[in-house]
Amino acid sequence: MTRVKKGVHALKTRRNVLKQVKGYRFRRSKTERAAYDAISHAGAYAFAHRRDKKGDFRRLWNVKINAALRAINPEHSYSKFIGSLKKANISLDRKALAHLAEHHSKTFAAVVKKAA
Repeated sequence: MTRVKKGVHALKTRRNVLKQVKGYRFRRSKTERAAYDAISHAGAYAFAHRRDKKGDFRRLWNVKINAALRAINPEHSYSKFIGSLKKANISLDRKALAHLAEHHSKTFAAVVKKAA
């Protein structure tokens, strides 16, 4: 069996790793070991935060809907509104409701009146 030296491939791997951490600060952008560590942590955080982002947006939509409801009538609340939507069999998701509340207030007011 022929002998294979890994110099070319090792250098290529090293180069690619250091290319990925370009822009990182301090030792993480310069040394291979710290760069590997930084990449693995960055990947884990990116994976977790892609999941977190969905909850963040849902919370934002809830706040927008509640603010628009309070502007229409100070006694309205988000939770009662969502319950009344379900009873009225109106199936608009929170993203659409938040968009209506922010950009089309008359339409949102009509939805609120229909749900009540």
